Amino acid sequence: MTARRAAAFRKTREAHVTEVAEDYVELIADLAAEFGEARLTDIAVNMAVTQATASKIVARLKREGLVDNRPYRSIFLTDAGRAMADEARRRHQIVFEFLRALGIDEATAEADSEGMEHHVSDQTLDALVALTGRLAGQG
Repeated sequence: MTARRAAAFRKTREAHVTEVAEDYVELIADLAAEFGEARLTDIAVNMAVTQATASKIVARLKREGLVDNRPYRSIFLTDAGRAMADEARRRHQIVFEFLRALGIDEATAEADSEGMEHHVSDQTLDALVALTGRLAGQG
């Protein structure tokens, strides 16, 4: 039991490490799609953080090879950042659709899926997809 518990806690800590990066690259992708660019001020407003906090996180994303930017210019995703954003969006959509299939209202499903997407395994996501399909078939 102890080894399983330790593994579960380790998985949760690892999810927390990537959670912020995934949220930011997903937002940067959304801003770029909507406005053609992602500006630091828009990132800070949408993430409800100060510009200083957003700047620190963007600097971390740049070190990790997920974004590229130049001083006083917009922020763009690298190929790795786009791949991370696409995967985060896919995971989010699976959880959101599952919650909606359960009858959860749209606003609650959106809010809940925002955190859950980072903490479920691929095996659980596959099960959610299958169960969502069955629930939708009962409609």
